[in-house]
Amino acid sequence: MSPEKPRPRAKRSGVESEEERAWVTFYRRVGHDLAIATEVLAQLEADPEMKRAHLALYLCCKESLRLHKARLARNKRIGQFVRWLCHGLFVRPAQALRHAGRQGSDLAVECLPETVKEPAAPQVRQLMREPEFAQAASAFGPPATLPTAPTGDTDAELAASAPSRTKASRSAA
Repeated sequence: MSPEKPRPRAKRSGVESEEERAWVTFYRRVGHDLAIATEVLAQLEADPEMKRAHLALYLCCKESLRLHKARLARNKRIGQFVRWLCHGLFVRPAQALRHAGRQGSDLAVECLPETVKEPAAPQVRQLMREPEFAQAASAFGPPATLPTAPTGDTDAELAASAPSRTKASRSAA
């Protein structure tokens, strides 16, 4: 035990005590609240004496702003990756399907048969072989020929290949 007496503490006023508590809360809050860190940093940079008195708080504010900036950069990189991934998974396949659909429809049209066979043509040929129908057909004029399958290239070919009806065949019908 030392013979010296402990130094008596000087009594502080209520304002000084509250001021100190406020600075302590700033130390706690600047790491989580960007707005507080920005304000405290602006105040400390404006007054060099306060900056020297609260250097740790100044450094905490700087660290908080730096971490926030790093978080924003990281989030930006993640966002770019997600956009790239979604574009690759959803947009590109949709574009490829649309492109293939356009080409596929052209291909499907080309694969269609060139002409459609008339289902009644074989029946007409068979009926023309029977004697009573052959006699009736000869009464109308020259023997009727069955149309050949048109190529479908021009309207003139389609018109030429269509069977022409005479006045006698129209009146008989």
